[in-house]
Amino acid sequence: MEDWRVADYLVRGCAELGVRHFFGVDGANIEDVYDAAAYYAPDSGAGVHGVVAKHEFAAATMADGYARATGGLGVMVATSGGGAMNLIAGLAESFTSQVPVLALVGQPPRNLEGNGAFQDTSGRAGSIDAVRLFGAVSRYCARVDDAADLPQQFAAAVEAAYGGGPAVLLLPKDIQRSPIGARPGQLRAPSRPAGDPSDLAAVGAALNTARATGKILVIAGDQVVRDDARDALRDMVATLDAAVGVTPDAKDVYGPREPGYCGVVGAMGHPELVRMAQSAALCLLVGTRLPTMAQIPLGDVPLACVGAQSPYVPAVYAAAPDLAAALPQLTAALRQRASSTVESEQVVGSDLPAATVRLRPPATHGPGLRYREAMEAISELLPAGSAIFADAGNTGAAAVHYLDLPVDARFGLALGMGGMGYSFGAAIGSAFATRRPTYVIAGDGSFFMHGMEVHTAIEHGLPITFLIFNNNAHAMCVVRERLYCRNDDDRNRFSHAMLAEGMAAMFPGLPCHAVRELDELRVALSGHIGHAGPRFVAIECDPDELPPFGPFLTEASA
Repeated sequence: MEDWRVADYLVRGCAELGVRHFFGVDGANIEDVYDAAAYYAPDSGAGVHGVVAKHEFAAATMADGYARATGGLGVMVATSGGGAMNLIAGLAESFTSQVPVLALVGQPPRNLEGNGAFQDTSGRAGSIDAVRLFGAVSRYCARVDDAADLPQQFAAAVEAAYGGGPAVLLLPKDIQRSPIGARPGQLRAPSRPAGDPSDLAAVGAALNTARATGKILVIAGDQVVRDDARDALRDMVATLDAAVGVTPDAKDVYGPREPGYCGVVGAMGHPELVRMAQSAALCLLVGTRLPTMAQIPLGDVPLACVGAQSPYVPAVYAAAPDLAAALPQLTAALRQRASSTVESEQVVGSDLPAATVRLRPPATHGPGLRYREAMEAISELLPAGSAIFADAGNTGAAAVHYLDLPVDARFGLALGMGGMGYSFGAAIGSAFATRRPTYVIAGDGSFFMHGMEVHTAIEHGLPITFLIFNNNAHAMCVVRERLYCRNDDDRNRFSHAMLAEGMAAMFPGLPCHAVRELDELRVALSGHIGHAGPRFVAIECDPDELPPFGPFLTEASA
């Protein structure tokens, strides 16, 4: 094409990697990237559609959700100044959760930097240094100061992102418009090694020793889904005749309908797993570092781990950047060993109960529905293949503990940073990628932060149902006030808001439901047959209800 520019290279490079949407907020210092996307026809299959979000944090979480849904790369764009700063929290989630995303961040023209440029982040003349700032929340960060350097920097950014986390390219306005003679080649995601064979052998030896004396407990994390390794996990579990628990952000890895399932681990999890863990011969972590929110008391039970990063607890560890490659190797070695040895009878039987025992918060007498009854009703009505994104707080804890996923479901939870409002953008990014029926489960606190991305879903006709648990409070903070603080002064309670009625007034044509009774929730979820766009459901609930969160229940009983 004529006048081939850096912005065109970036858009075509993303397209070569299979990216079909990028997410951001337009502005003077990033408009050339949006313009390059508009130059190509996305419907032709060769282009990328530039989606305009309402806030850059949401754009970052859209890219995060897009990457998790596709197993590929998510791309976000932002203009300079405050727009760039708004990306930080979203990038921090992708960094901590090792999600491959690429951020293209506009900067003022080079000749103005250090000379009082508007929104200067060059680090010159006392300005903010964007390289240092973004370097703290990325695996790779580079400023493009010469168009000739772009191909190498773009390739390095893509490789770093696929290695697990964000990569950032800082793009001065004049650089975006600079001519470039290079064309992006046939780009593809770099291959990832299965892991060191000797480390996998050490994990296999620990498993063989343990299964000769007792039951293995597998705790699976969200890397299993990111690496598309669920079938490989099932095969290994069957070979080991293991019990299985999942981390709170990995409810879609292994479920109640599968053999040996024992529930979710951690503070929001199920009591069966504590009993199982303490009687296991060995606990195998797969695709999780076992952070605090996923930890359970293990006592002296030995640990082994297979995953992209070493666990937070001491364990026999095999680095596995790609579980889809590593787990079959480990399983093959386990089968070979089993066929050549006679194993002793296992101590714990394989007929373990599914996670039917629930935590029992004390009764509450406030308005609206209770978390458990609402989540169980939602569970009954979720269609097969749904994608569900839960947000932080009491609502997220209730979804982790009480929600049962349908067949072939996907589940997303921002366990890395726990940023409120994550679910809105992540669900939108996922829906763009898959067009699956998608559900947001969030509280009103999260809605007030980033819920106006509902507008983005409306603009694009995305199949998303927004389920907002409205207790007119930052309810987890209300609980903490009561349990841990000296002064319970109601600072985290809000004035009453009629969310469904307000959204109906703002967006005529958006199906909106105000739910105060269980039957109303069922009607809201089962109605609108044939409606392919978004729906909005506000569920009244009690800010004083304790969520199914172990530390709160322990403190309350004390």
